[in-house]
Amino acid sequence: MKANFKIILWMAVAAVIFTTSCRKTTTISTTENLVSNYDYKVVYDWNELFLLIDKDALGFRPGPAPKALGYIGLAVYETAVPGMPSFNSLKSHWGSELKIPAFDKNQNIHWPTAVNACYNYMFKNFFLNTQFVSGAGHLSNADAHRLIDNMNKKFEDQYSADLSADVFTNSKAWGRDVATAVFEWVKTDKVAFEAELNPLNNDPNKANYYDWRKEMLDANGKPIPGRWNPTNDNPDGGMFPLWGRTRTFATSESEKICRPPLPYSNKVGSPFYVQALEVYSRCNSNISYEDQWIAEFWSDDNFGLTFSPPARLMAITDQILLKEKSNLEKSIEAVAKMGLALNDFGVACWNSKFHYKVERPEHFIKREIDPNWEPILVNPINGARGLTPSFPAYPSGHSTFGGGGAVILTDVFGSSYEFTDNCHNERTEFNGKSRSFNSFAEAGYEDAISRIYLGVHFRMDCEEAVRFGQSIAGRVLRLPWKK
Repeated sequence: MKANFKIILWMAVAAVIFTTSCRKTTTISTTENLVSNYDYKVVYDWNELFLLIDKDALGFRPGPAPKALGYIGLAVYETAVPGMPSFNSLKSHWGSELKIPAFDKNQNIHWPTAVNACYNYMFKNFFLNTQFVSGAGHLSNADAHRLIDNMNKKFEDQYSADLSADVFTNSKAWGRDVATAVFEWVKTDKVAFEAELNPLNNDPNKANYYDWRKEMLDANGKPIPGRWNPTNDNPDGGMFPLWGRTRTFATSESEKICRPPLPYSNKVGSPFYVQALEVYSRCNSNISYEDQWIAEFWSDDNFGLTFSPPARLMAITDQILLKEKSNLEKSIEAVAKMGLALNDFGVACWNSKFHYKVERPEHFIKREIDPNWEPILVNPINGARGLTPSFPAYPSGHSTFGGGGAVILTDVFGSSYEFTDNCHNERTEFNGKSRSFNSFAEAGYEDAISRIYLGVHFRMDCEEAVRFGQSIAGRVLRLPWKK
């Protein structure tokens, strides 16, 4: 009887050991360890954290945010691409500049763990020295890094419970190694690296300072009609005037210039004057409810209130990932393509802005039509009214991001995709009530045209930018993604 008891006890212990051993390895298959076997959640949650931090990150809009999303998307993609058999690594596309380590095919990798480690490293480094909006309700740098640590720990605790120590350790190391290689490449772009530390271009002692006065004022120090000048949103200068010199992923130097704008004219009835008159007529105290709703819904102009306009496209991407319950491969494809495109949109748009130097509607209308007119852009945080973003008008940034981003979303999720944008549904400071669209292209165009209703762009700024963004998106999609 005692012998039987010992046998039964030994069998029970062996069963526990065997069960535990199986539980620690069930998520890894040596034959079909595919990224597509996992869900979207690690990508979705890190995206959501980026949107939260981006809201308060001073200097991250409009250039550094899409730059960060571009390199983060690339790092995540290169981390996971060995487990995505129909996709190519892009590391050789930029020659020897990007030194992604070789992948050991004999090593089991838990892809969500590797992706999480990659995100953690990239976030920590991109937000290492970032300045933040101060005040109650806003994040500090320490808060941001606490959130990053908490996110990393959440996924590490979740994943490590079902993995052997070796698989968990190796997966973390792979994700971190890829992220390290990508971030080392980030550092070599001397114009872009840490450019967010001089976002307003108002400190001549900092790197990449641009003296706008030399090109925007006449010999007597007076503004040149038709030429951009600083606005009340930043009277000292324009944001990121040299951003057009930063690295692109799929856009050549000659492709960073959009088509020329309409020639300046203050003659009544001229095409330029007619476009200014449209802004004046649509954006005033009699603005329709629909136009004002559209203008406020897409704005995302104010630090500390919402995430930045480029990040809006990643917010929409997240909503679609959630709606579709996408797998990890589809999620990584989406954020990689969108991230690289957002970077190139920002660089090419700002290169064109400071090439053409077209003034904002506010300056033209006050000088030529009505000195008392104001755009309807307000900052609910400090109560400032009649604001205009502090960089040249042509082409529109919102429209480049929105028009081009729609092409990326269509490529990943399909055309005629009906969706509802709930980005700001809970806001009370402005009308963020959800809006529904029959396609991504429809949403992208509304994003663009909203800038006329807000009073900060001419129609030519928006329509050319949509075309410009679409052409840039096409080049990003022509990278050798698929085998």
